[in-house]
Amino acid sequence: MNQPDPRSRPIIEVRDVRKEYPIGDETVVALKRINLQVFRGEICCIFGTSGSGKSTLLNQLAGMEKPTRGEVRIGGVPISRLDENQLASFRQKHLGFVFQSYNLLPNLTATENVAMPLLFRGVPRREREEAARALLKRVGLSHRLDHFPRQMSGGQQQRAGIARAFIARPDVVFADEPTGNLDSKTTVEIMEMICTFARNYHQTIILVTHDPEMASYADRIVTLIDGEIVSNQRNQKENPRHET
Repeated sequence: MNQPDPRSRPIIEVRDVRKEYPIGDETVVALKRINLQVFRGEICCIFGTSGSGKSTLLNQLAGMEKPTRGEVRIGGVPISRLDENQLASFRQKHLGFVFQSYNLLPNLTATENVAMPLLFRGVPRREREEAARALLKRVGLSHRLDHFPRQMSGGQQQRAGIARAFIARPDVVFADEPTGNLDSKTTVEIMEMICTFARNYHQTIILVTHDPEMASYADRIVTLIDGEIVSNQRNQKENPRHET
């Protein structure tokens, strides 16, 4: 008996989302009635230039801001209706983040930084640090397990950031310009690493970027201009880079 394709089930649903910001006596409309579905196991790129609204949309999807109107659901949960405590709990259980600026805690080692999401889930210290060390070795940092962020290069810090984002196997990982501070060679390595983890763990990736090269790794590219979706289409490459 054939099993249903898990990608036929959306993990993220955005319904008529509008976001306004009051500035003095005026109101700036950052997002205009956004409707979007992102499917389980999909790598979806939110693509646009500076000021297009992509960062605002990311904030809505991750529950960092509440929409002025409309609703965002992740796994059927209306996150735009949750209070701050409920949101914090939801993020710890279901979401991961890879940041452009790495966001590693400076006073923690690579192992301790990567183990942090498991701490929030109540995993015992020995178990979570063993898992963190194993994942750091997978991302090529076996020689940096006990190093602090200041002792690592940008590429090494981002590898640690990726390990931290994926260690708890979240349903959705948000990658906000994850290679913006890296050279071209390291960019390729980081993107291939993110895509490999996503495929192995069947996780959904929301990749936010202005870079067409990064967008080429996605299964689907959603393009924003002036707070509106102007294009939403599958990657037309016959052999996407992350599958070669």
